Parts: sequence; C-alpha cells; structure tokens
Amino acid sequence: MAIDTHSPSRRTVLAGLMAGSAALAIAGPAAALDTAQARSLVNSVVDEINSVINSGGTLNQMIPQFEHLFNQYADVNIIAQSSMGVAYRSATPAQRQAYIEAFKGYLARKYGKRFREFIGGKIAVTGASEIKSGIYQVTSTAKLRGQSPFELDWLVSNKSGRNLFFNLIIDGVNMLATERTEIGGLLDRNGGNVDKLIATLKRAG
Repeated sequence: MAIDTHSPSRRTVLAGLMAGSAALAIAGPAAALDTAQARSLVNSVVDEINSVINSGGTLNQMIPQFEHLFNQYADVNIIAQSSMGVAYRSATPAQRQAYIEAFKGYLARKYGKRFREFIGGKIAVTGASEIKSGIYQVTSTAKLRGQSPFELDWLVSNKSGRNLFFNLIIDGVNMLATERTEIGGLLDRNGGNVDKLIATLKRAG
C-alpha cells in the first residue's frame, strides 16, 4: 500500500490536541511531566511495537499484544471518551464501561492491522518538545522496506495521573479526529443507540 510521505502540519497536530483537551481538562492534577519523560514513554512504546511487528507472529497473535500495548501506554479512556463526544455524557455508567471495553478491542484490531504493515521496518524516536503547558509532542520516523520514511507524532500528557499518549498522528492522519468521525458515524448508523454502538464495536476494526 502506497503511503503519502508529507509530514503532518502543526495545524494537524493542534487539531488533535483540541480534540482531546476537553476530556483531559476534567482529569485531576498530576506531578509535572517533562520532555525527557515524554520521550522515554514513546521510546518504550516504539520498542514494543518494533518487537511485535518483527516477531514473526500472525495477525491474530499480534492483536492481543497491541491491546496490551494500548492499555499500558495510551490514555484509552480519554481517547474513547473524546471519540464518542457528547453522547458519552448522556450514557449510563454501565454503558460507559461497556463502551470503553469494546473500544479497547476495536482500537487494538484497527491499529494493529496498520502497524502490521510495518513488518520488516523500524520506528525510531527523533525528537520531543512541549507544545502546550503539560502536553508534549514526540516525533518518530517509520522506515519501511521499499517506501520513503514517514513521521509518526505522539501527543503525551499525564493529566490522567500517568504518563500516557492520548493521540497518534500517522503520516498526517490524526487518530483522535479520525475516531471521532468513525464513532460518530457508527452511532448515527445505529440510530444513536449506545448499546447497538457497543455491539458493533465488538466486531469492528
């Protein structure tokens, strides 16, 4: 699959930042995060991704590993809440919990398939900077066989109490913005019914 090699613009990065800011704003205070810690977190993520994609495993073997990776390093609750938008606020506590669990599996399947395209390649962290108070952008480069290198940008915060990434921009494609569109579309196709959305997500990805 051909991949566009244009780097993500600052506007794209800031769009992702805005998409997650509302959810992050309701989280409690946390100890200060710094550039070195943000870069260290993404180095750990990248090391694990490189290990999984080059392990020789099948997709079905990789998916549980990617789900563990997202659960350990990503702020999945914030990503899930932001993706569902205003409908999340009107859902019952039981629906919210079921939705987040279904979303975890969906996220692992969807992005596990995308990362599997990187087999034979390698991702390397190239830089980190604070782009807003307490929010850091960590840049990395994916080098794949037979393709030009392209960037992956990770947005990192600890406003949920842990150092976690809450957005990922793969070659300019913004995960938070994409998932808000995807989940919103699924919710619309299910007539706004949260239980039907949850059932759909369990099969999606």
